[in-house]
Amino acid sequence: DEGIAGALDEFKSVQANPSTAIPNKYKELIGLGVAAQIPCDYCVYFHTAAARANGATEREIKEAVAVSAIVRHWSTYLNGSKTDEGTFKRELSQIVTNAKAAAGKPAPEAVAIVDAASARDDIRRTFGFVPTFLATFPDSGIAGGWREMKSLQLSSTTAIPPKYKEMIGLAVAAQIPCHYCVTFHTTVLTQLAGASNAEVQEAIVMASIVRHWSTVLNGMQMDRAAFNAEVDRAMSPPKKKSAAR
Repeated sequence: DEGIAGALDEFKSVQANPSTAIPNKYKELIGLGVAAQIPCDYCVYFHTAAARANGATEREIKEAVAVSAIVRHWSTYLNGSKTDEGTFKRELSQIVTNAKAAAGKPAPEAVAIVDAASARDDIRRTFGFVPTFLATFPDSGIAGGWREMKSLQLSSTTAIPPKYKEMIGLAVAAQIPCHYCVTFHTTVLTQLAGASNAEVQEAIVMASIVRHWSTVLNGMQMDRAAFNAEVDRAMSPPKKKSAAR
């Protein structure tokens, strides 16, 4: 009881508030991305329903989950392989510099990605060089891993705009936590995607709100069927009152 007033106020002031820096639909997709990889069944159910209630399409919902999975994938490799953080940051800075220089110019001619050599050739065409963590990734997996990253996370033609995909990435990274991914997504958001500081901070706060309620719901072992029914009721459109006779 002692904490509910403050927790509810935060929820209403940030997540449920339509006047914050991030539109409600994207806040819920951020929440879904975080929930999907905790993983928290309660939160996945809630944020999926809330995203739909705020106009998210099924494609957007699937993309939010897939972006979350990509962040987890590369976070695992970066941390597990003990990639040097100094090198990672220097190479990220070079990626940003190269991207700015290429802005407005025709995209490099696409190549068929069929093996490690063609994957790294395409990485070089995309970034201007092959970053260390992509150079050291096993040859057996780099073609698939790169195709997934390029066609979803780096694509400008997905259902979710690039800026909001990076916010999902940052929110997921913030509570893994992964220093590499926090640095990557914050840098891309602020230097390439045009995100404001308010948007960056709000994406992080959304991650913390999801973690907070996931902890409460799982720790209290709330009945899932009852929870789902309450979410369904909360997300149902209000019934129109019949005209007075």
